[in-house]
Amino acid sequence: MRSPQFTYWKENDGMFLGYLNEYPDHWTQGESLSDLKIHLRDLNEIFSSEQIIGIKKTEKIPNLSYHPAGF
Repeated sequence: MRSPQFTYWKENDGMFLGYLNEYPDHWTQGESLSDLKIHLRDLNEIFSSEQIIGIKKTEKIPNLSYHPAGF
């Protein structure tokens, strides 16, 4: 399994908030950075293994070569 990138920050109340960069609409939180990473790992497993309605996903377009004669 790949290691996804994530974005996080610490709030004034001491909680850590963050999201997987591939799923920026879905934040989670933790009492520490270590706790946040656990929650993010769990989200990644769920989002990667299931087809969940309403979850936006990103994907890279493969390198497409030009076909002058058509497809």
